Amino acid sequence: MQNYLIKNITIVNEGSLIHADVYISNGRIEKIGEQLNIDRNFEEINGSGKYLLPGCIDDQVHFREPGLTHKATIATESRAAVAGGVTSFMEMPNTVPPVFTHDLLEQKYEIASASSVANYSFFMGTSNENAEEALRTNEKKDRVCGIKIFMGSSTGGLLVNNYLTLDRLFSEAEVLIATHCEDERIIRNNLEELKRKKIELEPIDHPAIRNEDACFQSSFAAVQLAKKHNSRLHILHISTDRELQLFSNMVPLAEKRITAEVCVHHLHFSMNDYDDLGNLIKCNPAIKAPFHRLALWDGLLDNRLDVIATDHAPHTWEEKNASYEKAHAGLPLVQHSLLLMLYYAKQGKLTLERVVEKMAHAPAICFRVADRGFIREGFYADLVIVDLANTTVVTKSNILYKCGWSPLENFSFPASIEKTFVNGNLVYDNGTINDVAKGERLAFQL
Repeated sequence: MQNYLIKNITIVNEGSLIHADVYISNGRIEKIGEQLNIDRNFEEINGSGKYLLPGCIDDQVHFREPGLTHKATIATESRAAVAGGVTSFMEMPNTVPPVFTHDLLEQKYEIASASSVANYSFFMGTSNENAEEALRTNEKKDRVCGIKIFMGSSTGGLLVNNYLTLDRLFSEAEVLIATHCEDERIIRNNLEELKRKKIELEPIDHPAIRNEDACFQSSFAAVQLAKKHNSRLHILHISTDRELQLFSNMVPLAEKRITAEVCVHHLHFSMNDYDDLGNLIKCNPAIKAPFHRLALWDGLLDNRLDVIATDHAPHTWEEKNASYEKAHAGLPLVQHSLLLMLYYAKQGKLTLERVVEKMAHAPAICFRVADRGFIREGFYADLVIVDLANTTVVTKSNILYKCGWSPLENFSFPASIEKTFVNGNLVYDNGTINDVAKGERLAFQL
């Protein structure tokens, strides 16, 4: 394994910017300090004028393997992740077949160990019938990020709407519970009502069908269950202003039992963008009116929203360009999430320190990820060098998603990802990816 000495770089970490050197050895950060003198062999990297960030930890992605590999694979999407400064990901169970057993879960870990250039963990899936098997995750709580409950529409039997099943999962789970919260009954009623009024539905109808009430009622139910049983609950992709009243910013993050995530597309797009992008920004929960986006920014900055993630969900161009009702829901985003937040940092919406807090520190704290998410001596060297004096334009030629498209195409970011280290390996270097080095299975502190 190559050792590296990063010289004269600005480190963004734990609320501060410091100018220092960083020495990487045996996969970890061995030394941080000014004008380090190292008496071993290493490759020196000039960090002058650049910024060093801890690698992003994306707690919600869909990499589509197994079963949906015409859309994406763990190999292709992990390459896109490291090109975007994401060094660790947590992937969802709605593959084919759905991950309803621990044998299937371990098969995904085997695929990742052979093909992922980023670090990885996989959620255990739940259904109305597999509570017993899902709760076996308690035996692996240091090796599995959590269990996922779809409390809203999903495919393949993943919708969990039986109250007794939900109550048991919340009462007995010793691991984090991550939820997709949308009320299925409300969604179906809204859809039927709109169909009575319109001959053909359009993308602009999506936020009316999957509306604020559908999100709030489901999130409220999840919070009530978590409070009843003192569960560790993490509600994914919050998309409405009303849901923000369910979350607290009054305790340190490490002490929160109920946490929340916001995704980059809900911070960036609004329903005004359906005119130009149509089904390309169709996703669940829906992108909604601009006032929701403003509220999400407020919730992010006052710490009611804890984590920024992507819900990276690639579909083929053909799947997205079908009629509204047939078009698949989801956006590919993992290659550009950090760049998008750096864009907003340049706009003055948040600081570099807050970008790092919400994309690296907070997911590490929420999920109790061992030895990652911070630039600390002894921690794994999951690191990103960014250049804030450069630009990156999203084009078809530099998109690494297998689906080959992005809703951010032609967008110009006022920053670039120069290098990405995963476990001390330089896996991304100015457009070149090292496929030989593989990521590791994330470990979690009990």
